[in-house]
Amino acid sequence: MDIKKQRAEIDAIDSELLRLLNKRARLAVEVGEVKKSVGGSLCDKTREREVIERACEANTGPLDARAVARLFRCIIRESRLVEASAMEQPITQQKAEL
Repeated sequence: MDIKKQRAEIDAIDSELLRLLNKRARLAVEVGEVKKSVGGSLCDKTREREVIERACEANTGPLDARAVARLFRCIIRESRLVEASAMEQPITQQKAEL
């Protein structure tokens, strides 16, 4: 069995995921700048929960809902770090899980 074709497709998807994650991070920077200008809070648990719930509801598998939630928690955590940097404010480790 030759798996080169599948691996090439995975590589292409990985490149697209990276492009989209960086695009998302750039938007998070913009959001952080808006939050800073209006004195907003870095963390919006309600919004984060909505993002995770929407992703889980849209999921068609084979990833299960727990895997999707873990992935999006990680994406949100990294986005929050980017936002914090844009807001020039230190971020503490979040103790509560979404």
